[in-house]
Amino acid sequence: MLLYMSTGSQQHKSTPLHSVSVAGAVVREDGRLLAIRRADNGTWELPGGVLELAESPEEGVAREVWEETGIRIEVDELTGVYKNTARGIVALVFRCKPSGGTERTSAESLAVDWLTPAEITERMSEVYAVRLLDALDGDGPHVRSHDGRRLNPAR
Repeated sequence: MLLYMSTGSQQHKSTPLHSVSVAGAVVREDGRLLAIRRADNGTWELPGGVLELAESPEEGVAREVWEETGIRIEVDELTGVYKNTARGIVALVFRCKPSGGTERTSAESLAVDWLTPAEITERMSEVYAVRLLDALDGDGPHVRSHDGRRLNPAR
């Protein structure tokens, strides 16, 4: 999305506005991955949200996972960068390990569960499932874009 600023009779292209979000691909020792069922739309996704201005990406993902699931994490590494081209959201996904806490829901999550890769593929839309599956393959970081529903073809 390009925004235009008007100065007098001329229009100038401005810098596109983007939001940065972070998400945790939290992997247990048994290979199951942490997922939430979102309260706002009922879809299954990995825990995450908007990165705050004063925090690092690692701090942000730890905060978001804790807020939405009750699970404390250790952040391992960046596994992917995903851009929603329709909404201008850039998501940074980090592989993490659980380090404490107990699963609980929140105002943002109707359910919290540890899913197998097969369950992820069944329950999540393609644009969210790929983020968790990419975190497992060890070939990252992956860079992908999507329109909010489907992945864009690789270039």
